[in-house]
Amino acid sequence: MIVEFILDIGGVKVARRTISLPESVEDLARKSAREGESFSATVARLIELGARADHGAHRPRYVASGEGPEDLGAAAERYLRELVEAR
Repeated sequence: MIVEFILDIGGVKVARRTISLPESVEDLARKSAREGESFSATVARLIELGARADHGAHRPRYVASGEGPEDLGAAAERYLRELVEAR
């Protein structure tokens, strides 16, 4: 079961999620906590590590290669300016 609600903490809205964990999982999380790390931070870190290990590396949506015409930025500005002026 996952329950979600919004708290107002110092004027900032924060989403909270409550989940039920088996005692064995809670014990594992507590043993894996770093010094000074909250239980929530520990659980979030462990979920992220597990998900990344399970799904493997992923490709970024795009990669800027830096290749292209020297005047690419200037040409883009010129094209956009012409479009605006044509309106």
